[in-house]
Amino acid sequence: MFLRRHPHLLVFLSLLALFTLGVTLLSEAMGTGALTTSFTKILGQTLCLCLIAIAMDLVWGFAGILSLGHFAFFGLGGYMIGMWLMYERTRLIVEPSLLAQALPPTAQEVQDAIAAQIFGVVGASELPAIWTFAGSLPAQLALVVLVPGLLALVFGWLAFRSRVTGVYLSILTQAMTLALALYLFQNESGLRGNNGLSGLQNIPHASNVSQAWISLWFVWGSALALAIGYVLATWIVSGKFGSVIRGIRDDEARVRFLGYPVETYKLFVFTLSAVMAGIAGALYYPQAGIINPAELAPVASIYLAVWVAIGGRGRLWGAVLGAASVSLVSNWFSGGGAPDVTILGYTIAWVSWWQVMLGLGFVLVTIFAPKGLSGLVDLMLVRRDPSRGDAAVGRDDGSLRDAEEAR
Repeated sequence: MFLRRHPHLLVFLSLLALFTLGVTLLSEAMGTGALTTSFTKILGQTLCLCLIAIAMDLVWGFAGILSLGHFAFFGLGGYMIGMWLMYERTRLIVEPSLLAQALPPTAQEVQDAIAAQIFGVVGASELPAIWTFAGSLPAQLALVVLVPGLLALVFGWLAFRSRVTGVYLSILTQAMTLALALYLFQNESGLRGNNGLSGLQNIPHASNVSQAWISLWFVWGSALALAIGYVLATWIVSGKFGSVIRGIRDDEARVRFLGYPVETYKLFVFTLSAVMAGIAGALYYPQAGIINPAELAPVASIYLAVWVAIGGRGRLWGAVLGAASVSLVSNWFSGGGAPDVTILGYTIAWVSWWQVMLGLGFVLVTIFAPKGLSGLVDLMLVRRDPSRGDAAVGRDDGSLRDAEEAR
């Protein structure tokens, strides 16, 4: 019944499964080598960006909350899993040499050696308090969910309770992201300041596994997370709950007048989207290999809004389409794949100009294609908005609401 009401869900999951199968068969891990390990990692990272785009579309496209700070949650998820990756990898290096000494080391001596190895680069030798659970994978996985979720819960409760909306809320989310990034740039933050966490691609206890296979594992994990996130988001935006958050987006005052707890609905969507962003970040940065405070800069969250707008906000598959398209095109331009063009003696180096092209594309889409790339898909499929005529709006016979939601 659910799939029948949302045919795009089955199409999306089928395309995602075919994509994952194709990457698997063409990867270096399977011996074909048609896709290099580095490009396989890029594809895995793109799947993670698609997941955070869905999270962004939930709060902006459906609830009408233009958050310019969602990459803060994305980065925090990366930091949480990065702490375990650095700690455990360092322990596997330091512990054998200490055990080889005449006197076996105490647990405190092992921890001090690990701390000196990790934080020597910032002139410290003690393990900060926030690294208390860094040696436990289950604890750090829980923090991947809890830290972004709690930050969003506290921030959202304060903002929504004060009924901050519109551009003022966008500025507040951006200020939150900037404040967090500036704090993490300090060595006293306990996360190695500007150096960030590095070497995350070296998975502990998998030293005998090639990067080709590790990159493929992350593609599978990222694809699974994206599929679950898409199904969850589709379920949330359908039915009564979805109608309420759309109502909040279109006319918040009227929904409040009807007796709905608007702040509770907004807080739930905001917190859930932050958790989804944190999970996406936890899968992204082990593939990227490094995370530093620059990843949390407000401009990254602005790019995220651009991706969703280009894809078509208010449509989950549109957000995925926008994130995947812009991510892959950006990698092609910034990675030197696009040849330089000389016009009237001036050479356009796409490595430097791709951001200008991205901004121009955003402006053009906003003016000429408000539905984004998903609107172009509508044109190709000759789809039109369902004509209401005298049809009912609710769940009664003859209602066109199902047809509208399926879009």
